[in-house]
Order: sequence, then C-alpha cells, then structure tokens
Amino acid sequence: MRPFDPSFIWAVIPALLPFLSVTLAVVAGTLFFGSLLGGLLAAGQVSGGRMVRRLARAYIYLVRCTPPIVMLFIVFYGLPKFFMEVFSLDINAWDKIVYVWISFTLLFAAPISEVMRSSYLAVDHGQYEAAVSIGLSPRQAFLHIMLSQAAVVALPNFGNAVISLMKEGSLAYTIGLVDLIGKGQLIISVHYGARALETYLALTLIYLVLTLGVEQLFSFLEHRFSGLPPSDAVWHPVKPGGEV
Repeated sequence: MRPFDPSFIWAVIPALLPFLSVTLAVVAGTLFFGSLLGGLLAAGQVSGGRMVRRLARAYIYLVRCTPPIVMLFIVFYGLPKFFMEVFSLDINAWDKIVYVWISFTLLFAAPISEVMRSSYLAVDHGQYEAAVSIGLSPRQAFLHIMLSQAAVVALPNFGNAVISLMKEGSLAYTIGLVDLIGKGQLIISVHYGARALETYLALTLIYLVLTLGVEQLFSFLEHRFSGLPPSDAVWHPVKPGGEV
C-alpha cells in the first residue's frame, strides 16, 4: 500500500475539472425541468380539485420516500423496457445524461413543489384580491404581486434544495455517466485503488467550493430581492426535519 501523498490532491484536480461541466449540466437540466414539474404540483395542490390535490400529494409522498439511487436505477433500467413493451421503441442509445435528468427531475420536483406551495401561501392573499379589485387581471396580479413576494420567501429553501441536488447528482456515475465523480473513479482505477483517499479529498475540495458558491449566490439574491442590508441577508440552513 502506497503512503498518503498530499501533493497528489493538487495534482489530480486539473484532471477532474474538465468534467465539472457535466456535473453542472446535470444540475442545470434538473433545475429547469424539476422546477417546471414542481410548479405544476404546487399549483395542483393550491388551486386544483380534490382529486388533483390527492394525486399531487400522493406523488410527493411516494417520491420523497424513494432513495435517489433507486429512482436512478428504475429509470435507467426500467424506462427502456417500458418504451420497448408499450411503443416498440428502442431508447437504449439515449445519452446517459437524459436518464439522469429524468430521474432527478422526478426527485427534485417533490421537495421543490412544497417549497413553492408554502412560499405562495405565506404571502397574504388579500394583496391578490386588492390587485384584482383595482383592475389588474388575475394573471397580472399573480405575476407582479404574489409571485415576486413568494420568490423571496422561497429563496433560502430553494438554495438548500439546489445544494442537496448537486450532491445527490454525484450518483450519476453509477450508471456510467462520466462527471466529476465518474472521472474520479476512473483515476482511482488507473492507480489500482492506491490513490483513492487523495482523489476523494480532491473531489471534496471541488464540491466544497461549489457549495460555497451556491450559498453565496442565494445569499446575494435574497439580499438583492428582499431589500435587506447585507448583515441581515444571511443563509438559513434547513434542519433535518425540513424546518428553516
């Protein structure tokens, strides 16, 4: 067994960084599609009929009880079989990142819908009624009065959800996607496991910088859109139970 070599940590980082774009693509795609699906789920719970509300809640409950790696494997192995059986369509040639986007979109939509729903309900609905009463259309009242305030309320929890997504997205390597973690695994294999600790420490440093960057971005956005002085626009980490 080779002795621990701290210099290898810094030496391996340049080999890992080119694959940062893949990790960021996973996060960006999931954020876009997951937010759209989460918005639909939130709208269903807030303004949908009884059946729609029940279906949305059932989906959220089921998905939040599903481990990310289980969802990833279900989509990666199950979706091609489903398309072949139902539509006689072979989708095995799809890029692996598509399966990752589908998996984490389904996962991300559940918690983010609760963030959207609770943030919307936190805004006094009387403001919406007042806006409509003075001549704004329901769409204008929602976009200009309710949505802008709800977005500020949602920012801290949304930021925490993004950080969790970024870390959970590292599981993408388990289906063969070569992102940061996937490249790290390849480097460890090349060295026959001898530099595993150094490689994982290098990955830890990269994820630490990414997490701090996301944290600072959402702290800035919270300050920018809430009008609070910088000393008051602080980061609000989520406790294990989900409370801020």
